[in-house]
Formats: sequence, structure tokens, C-alpha cells
Amino acid sequence: MTDGPEVIGPIGLPSPRSIRRKVTLITLAGTLAIVAAVAGAYYFAMKPVPLRIAVGPQNSDDVKVVQALVQAFSRDHRSVRLRPQITDGATASAQALADGKVDLAVIRGDLTIPKNARAVATLRKNVVVMWVPPTKGRTARGKKAAAKITKIPDLAGKRVGVIGKTQANVNLLNIILRQYGVDPAKVAVTQFSTNDVAEAVKDQKVDAFLAAGPVNSKITADALQATARDGGTPTFLAIDSADAIAQNYPVYEASEIPAGTFGGAPARPDDDVKTISFAHHIVARQGLSEVTVAALTRQLFAIRQQIINDFPLAAKIETPDTDKDAVIPAHPGAAAYVDGEEKTFLDRYSDYIWWSLMGLSAMGSAGAWFASYFRRDERNVNVSQRDRLLDMIALARKSDSLPELDSMQEEADGILRDTLTCYEHGAIQEGTLTAFNIALEQFHNAVADRKALLGMIPPEPARQMPRPLAV
Repeated sequence: MTDGPEVIGPIGLPSPRSIRRKVTLITLAGTLAIVAAVAGAYYFAMKPVPLRIAVGPQNSDDVKVVQALVQAFSRDHRSVRLRPQITDGATASAQALADGKVDLAVIRGDLTIPKNARAVATLRKNVVVMWVPPTKGRTARGKKAAAKITKIPDLAGKRVGVIGKTQANVNLLNIILRQYGVDPAKVAVTQFSTNDVAEAVKDQKVDAFLAAGPVNSKITADALQATARDGGTPTFLAIDSADAIAQNYPVYEASEIPAGTFGGAPARPDDDVKTISFAHHIVARQGLSEVTVAALTRQLFAIRQQIINDFPLAAKIETPDTDKDAVIPAHPGAAAYVDGEEKTFLDRYSDYIWWSLMGLSAMGSAGAWFASYFRRDERNVNVSQRDRLLDMIALARKSDSLPELDSMQEEADGILRDTLTCYEHGAIQEGTLTAFNIALEQFHNAVADRKALLGMIPPEPARQMPRPLAV
């Protein structure tokens, strides 16, 4: 016995057992492939998506907020994770986003916005605080004190200290000065850190200060405290033209500093002070996946309530402006979350599912056609065998030999076996098999009748050979 393929009949067709084995193996392989595909799809669907976010400078409030979000997302095993990339400030973060080096960035709203930036959330609102430190009757050099500064136009020819090293705060000061008709070139500007405020006041280096930050900014509060350390109450300068500035520069909004925001006795300030504000935004690349950004926005506002107790600045996070005329257009994913139009799984993938079903249907039809095409040889052989069976009916009725009838019957058995195999393969239909059964029945009847007839005819007597003549 050989290990070759099992064959039956004169046409060498595979046996039903061999076919069943192959079908079983193919089915098993297909099932395993489907399971592997589903497992792979589930893995990639549930795999956390890491997003690089540019934020700076180091140790700033923005960095602290982002780091708190990073820890919260990781602790709760969220589907979107943040990977901070510390920069020198909002300008550098915006440039990193414009260059495509990061997926997200924390930028300042009154700076140049990258063209590919789309708003995800407002991280915080900043207010401009301008004040004049308390003065004494005479300066450290024994000179008479300068005229008191009570409003912004009085800053002409004076020295203004801007807290923070970013040029954006100087630009902001220049916008305010121009609004009041003060030439910025006539104002001496000095930038320094919070730690230098007390020294600047002591040495009479500046006449007024400007700071920009959240209403409860510790940096601004420390600077105010430093200027009032020797007693006295700072004079806050109101920006009464805040509405006009906001009209001319849409990145700014008219706002107020509530009375007593910075504490002290008496309260600092002792009344509401009108000012302007601007925002720090979390923005995403325009091409970032809508699904990913929607998930990030949903996580951001879900986690905000959880970290407020440990990090109060998180309470300042707000949804982006989804209006079409917003200064920074909202990312479609963030807008979908804010407007309650976030797409479900079926909404996102219904087209793919429909086209997949159509493709499978087309593949099934094509497969059926190819299967029918490849079985044409079996059908042709079966037709020739059926014709052979019909021919054997006529031969059986004329045969005079029992061995010949037996041989034809054996051949008919082989044809029957091959025909049943073709039917299992789907090469012939049930109607064809019925017609074959009728022909086979006629053949068996013809053989039986011929054998019966041959049994009734006596055998011919043997001829006697003539004897040789005697010589």
C-alpha cells in the first residue's frame, strides 16, 4: 500500500474521505485566521494611543497641570496617554506643533497660532494685572517723589517692570499703551523674574508693574506681596478700554479682577478692577484622528473632577469654542464631544462593514463560479460515462457471452461510483443523478433479461472430427 492520494474509478477523482479531510483542514485554518484577525483587531483597538504634547517652560503651572493629567491617565488605564516634551515656553511649543514634531501643544492664545492647530480645550484664562507700588515722600536718593501714577496714560516717560521673560508680555503692554495713546518708545521696559521684584522696588528701578497669569496666580500674588512688604497699598491700574482692545484684537477678552483677589488688609484690590484676559489652549494637529481627539477630550473632562482636590488649577480647564468664527477652530473630534455628536462604533465603521459584506458576497459569488469552472472536467467525464452506459444497454441486449455481460456490469459499477463522487463534489445536480439512475436501471434490466435468455438456449453439441481414411 502506498502513501499516495486515494483515487477511485477510471478518472482518478479524489475519494470522499480525502475531500472531507481537506475541507476540514481548510475550515480549521479559516476559523483560526478569523480568530487571529478578531484578536488582533481587539488588541489594536484597546491598545493605548500615546500622544506627544509640547509644554513649557519647566516648573510652570502649565507643566504641572499636564503632568497631573499624565499621571491620572496612566493610573486609570485610559485609552489615550500623554507624553510631555518640555520646551522653553509657549512660543517653542507652538513651533514644535507647526513642525509636526508633536501631536499636541499648550500655546498662548495671543501669540502666533500655527496654521495646523485645532483647539481641544482651554487650559486656563489669564488676566493682566497692572499696579503701582506704594511710594514714600522721598526716594532713596533724597529726591522728591515723582508724580503719582493713577491711570495708564500716566505711564508715559515712566519705567514699567514686566514680570516674566517672554516677549509676549512686552507686546501685550505695548498694545495697552497704544490703546491709550502712549508711545511705547517713551516707556522704559524691564523684564525680570518674581525673585527680582523686591530688589526692583527697593532700588526704585521701576514705577509700575505688569503681570499676566491666572486670577489666583501665585507668581502675581508673590510679586504684589513683594511690592507691599514695607507697608502701603499698591495702586491697581484699570484697563477701562478693555472692550475696545477685545474688539480690535479678538484673542483678548474684557474681564475683571474681583475685589480682594490677592488678599491683604486692606484688601488687594479694594474694588473690582477692569482688565483684559487671554487664554492658554491645548491644541492638536489638524490631521490627528478625530476618534483619538474625541477620546482625549472625553478623558480630559472626566478626569478633571478627580484631580481638582490635588491640583486646583485643573478646575480652570474649559471646553473649546466650537463656533465657526472662533480664533482657534475647534478640532472636529473635540467639537463632536462638546456638541454631543460623538460618533458611535457603528457610525464610524458602518460604511466599512457594508462594503466588507458586499465584498464577501462578491467573493462568494466569484468562488462559486470558479468552483463550477474547475468542476467542468468532472461534468464532461460524467456525460461521457452516461453515454457509455447507454451504449452498454444496446450491447447487453446483443451479447452472447456471460463473461462479457459480467465485465460490462463491473464497468457499470465503476461508473456508478464515479457518478456518486461527482454528486458529492457538486459537479452534477440531483436531476442529473436521477436520469443516471434511470439509465442504470435500464442497463441492469437488459443484463438480467439477456442472462435469462442465454440460460434458456441449449448449448450447441460438440462437432465430431472426421476419422482418417484407411490406407
